[in-house]
Amino acid sequence: MPHFSHIDEDGRAQMVDVGEKTITRRVAIAGAQVVVSKETFTLLKEQALPKGDALTTAKIAGILAAKRTADLIPMCHPLALNFVDVRFSLDETACRIDIEAEARTEGKTGVEMEAMHAATAAALTLYDMCKAVQKDIVIQNIRLLYKSGGKSGVFTAK
Repeated sequence: MPHFSHIDEDGRAQMVDVGEKTITRRVAIAGAQVVVSKETFTLLKEQALPKGDALTTAKIAGILAAKRTADLIPMCHPLALNFVDVRFSLDETACRIDIEAEARTEGKTGVEMEAMHAATAAALTLYDMCKAVQKDIVIQNIRLLYKSGGKSGVFTAK
């Protein structure tokens, strides 16, 4: 039977002990996409949504989410984050908002979950900011795009 790091010898969930791991610089970038109608996209771009500036609100929500990851994901270690950013690119042709969330630290465990949490919270916030004008918004492709640091080294999504 394979060994699972988050399962103890009795089959119960456990937090991994990272006490013996080496401190390294850790970076993770996650992405998500929000697809809206042409009308919603125009309102968002022009900052004319009923709830206000959706992109600024989503950026703040993503940063806050990264900082609170260990409070909401049970087996995540609390991390001292050095940097968190949430960036957006607007694809007018596809009426899509591409989200990129980046987290950095120096520590014994990675920041992938913090970056993923930031991207997800930003996407959900965009949904919340736009739902007054559109209900069938699609959130898609939440995933890890890049990570570096630690024993497993560099990962880049294809």
